[in-house]
Amino acid sequence: MAESLTLGIGGLLVLILLIGIRIPIAYAMIIVGGIGISLINGPQLLLSQLKTLAYGQFSIYDLSVVPLFVLMGALAAKTGLSQALFRAANAWLGWLRGGTAMAAIASCAGFGAICGSSLATASTMGKVALPELRRYNYSGALATGTLAAGGVLGILIPPSVVLIIYSIIVEANIVTMFVAAFIPGALAVILFLLTIALYVLITPTAGPKGGAGSREEFVAATVGMIPVLIVFGLVIGGIYIGLYNPTPAAAVGVFLVLCFGLIQRKINFRVMGEALRETASTSGMIYLILLGAELLKIFMSRSGLPQEAAAWVAASGLEPMTVLVLLLIALILLGCLMDSLSMMLLVIPFFWPVLSEMNGGIYQMAEGSGYGMSTEDLKVWFGILALIVVELGLITPPVGMNVFVISALARDIPMIETFKGVLPFFMAEIIRVIILLSFPALVLWLPHVLSG
Repeated sequence: MAESLTLGIGGLLVLILLIGIRIPIAYAMIIVGGIGISLINGPQLLLSQLKTLAYGQFSIYDLSVVPLFVLMGALAAKTGLSQALFRAANAWLGWLRGGTAMAAIASCAGFGAICGSSLATASTMGKVALPELRRYNYSGALATGTLAAGGVLGILIPPSVVLIIYSIIVEANIVTMFVAAFIPGALAVILFLLTIALYVLITPTAGPKGGAGSREEFVAATVGMIPVLIVFGLVIGGIYIGLYNPTPAAAVGVFLVLCFGLIQRKINFRVMGEALRETASTSGMIYLILLGAELLKIFMSRSGLPQEAAAWVAASGLEPMTVLVLLLIALILLGCLMDSLSMMLLVIPFFWPVLSEMNGGIYQMAEGSGYGMSTEDLKVWFGILALIVVELGLITPPVGMNVFVISALARDIPMIETFKGVLPFFMAEIIRVIILLSFPALVLWLPHVLSG
């Protein structure tokens, strides 16, 4: 047992080293997991696992929703839905000081509701909103910081690919996770809007008022948002009311966005081919990471490292809430070094057993101890909190993928300015984490209402 545990610790250190020298996370996990299994149980077991592991992982029904939501987002980016969203949000908010930046946040939230990817949201809305922010002479920091921060809304507001993967890892209900994300997602939008309002109150020149459009322009922009509302209502609304499960909902979403693109004559064979290639590339990357994560999980489970870590933390005498806060801080730090999906797949199999043990075990309600909630509720609460702090990695150095995406669109603005611009939004996210830590009901209330 001690030898296996040593191998587990060594494997984890090697994995960190491989990631540090920029080996793709999927390959790093496959290498460490494969070699680790061979060392503990012999190469025969590894070959036996590889014979059925890929099929067993990729044939999970819940995973079929991933390429569909990715395709829906790819089509939405190419059919003008992002422009329609921004025009409508700008018509409503653009006349305020900082209003165009607020419109960018609102449109990021709307696009996230039909996309599910932070990077796609940041890239797509950056191309749409950045020219308008420049036209109204917004400061480089506020303009790029707003768009980089707005992109993180795509990862939490349903549908979210990362939320789906988390649900599969901890065996949580995907629909319940989507429902639980609604209020925290709305809270993020509100806090971001308040952040912009405070920013321009302190520095008025950073976000000038936009021009008020005519009544005809206002009506036309608002009407243009109707397709987005239809897609969101039928896809996410249909999931919430129990009309269908996430996979058929995603198929409905793809069909609706495709119909909208055909009606607007923005979909042709070339555009459809590009969307399908993007979907295949993204889905292939996700599935390869899943395969690597499963190999790594088998290795770590056989080494006994996760179990030992859970037992050690449970016996440490630390308060359960202290442990949760420490784990969230660790997620923030890890988010500075790797992308959100890889991080969830890498660390959740370690972190979840610790929290479950602190809560009194997998099958215990623990009403008077631990976190004072059932394990199923803890899955949901921790999942939302983890996803929020994972978001922070998208806007913090040295990785900050959203910052790199926006900087590529605004090459004349130094990246340091963009990082300065996202700092107020980072603080808003920390405030949101504190609120949700203090009031778990904000996460759990809606799932309980809809299930009861």
